[in-house]
Amino acid sequence: MDNPLIVIVGPTCVGKTEVSIYLAEKLNGEIISADSRTFYRGMDIGTAKPTQEEQMRVPHHLVDVTNPDQTWNLAVFQQNTQAIIREIHLRKHIPFLVGGTGQYIRAVTNNWSPPTIIPNLKLRGQLEILANERSKEYLHQALFLLDPEAAKMIDPRNVRRTIRALEVIFSSGILFSSQRKKGLSPFRLITIGLTRPRIELYDRIDQRIYGMFANGLVNEVKELLNSGFSPYLQSMSAIGYRECANVVSGYITEEQAIEEIKRKTRIFVRRQFNWFKSTDPEIRWFNISEQPISDIENYLHLYLKRPLNT
Repeated sequence: MDNPLIVIVGPTCVGKTEVSIYLAEKLNGEIISADSRTFYRGMDIGTAKPTQEEQMRVPHHLVDVTNPDQTWNLAVFQQNTQAIIREIHLRKHIPFLVGGTGQYIRAVTNNWSPPTIIPNLKLRGQLEILANERSKEYLHQALFLLDPEAAKMIDPRNVRRTIRALEVIFSSGILFSSQRKKGLSPFRLITIGLTRPRIELYDRIDQRIYGMFANGLVNEVKELLNSGFSPYLQSMSAIGYRECANVVSGYITEEQAIEEIKRKTRIFVRRQFNWFKSTDPEIRWFNISEQPISDIENYLHLYLKRPLNT
């Protein structure tokens, strides 16, 4: 099978890391992270980054590749990922693209053409002021008038993505939605979706959040702030970091931060399911509460038409 790319998707905390490492070990694979916050050094606990032990079991790519004040946009991610996939194929290994950031996955699998636009901080600031003075909905309506397709894909509450879409339009004159036209993938895609019952998933999320605080998430954020990284950086918009920055500043308690992180994570999970739908014919879903990992392994074995490593 020429140029295979195994893609593993699913909501946060479903078990993608455990499953992907197991499968990559069995199939002589290497893992490329498609979680948009694992790129950043020093952001380990709050991003549930693979541990050093896990990274030693299987080669990992795009983990700890830049500092929190350096923005990795969609175009940079896509270009780097495509180059890494080619290198993995040259080694006769199988690339695994693993993550829950929908647009990063789709940029690779659908061969989007994202604009390589340098962030315009002045324009972003003006749009943020407009959103604060008028409303999030006002800004989203402006996007709808300029690019209806883009507006339909972006939640009106997601101000950051609304601003990014407007920034692309104003800076390039190109509709933001045009970057998402599906192209011909250069890879033979095998997409695995992982799921669990929603109640079980939410319980796992809660336990992970409690574990993050027990393992020092607040101290991790404090060290980032002491190193000079602003809590308003794009990287620090990852769920948990600004909340903990508010704990460090004394604005809220740890208990309040935990409840806010739980709330935002549930909203994020719902958005992830919008990216990867159970009805998508290109995704083979596995309920890993009921099905053993060996079922996925056997499915890939048949699909790849090659013997499993023992």
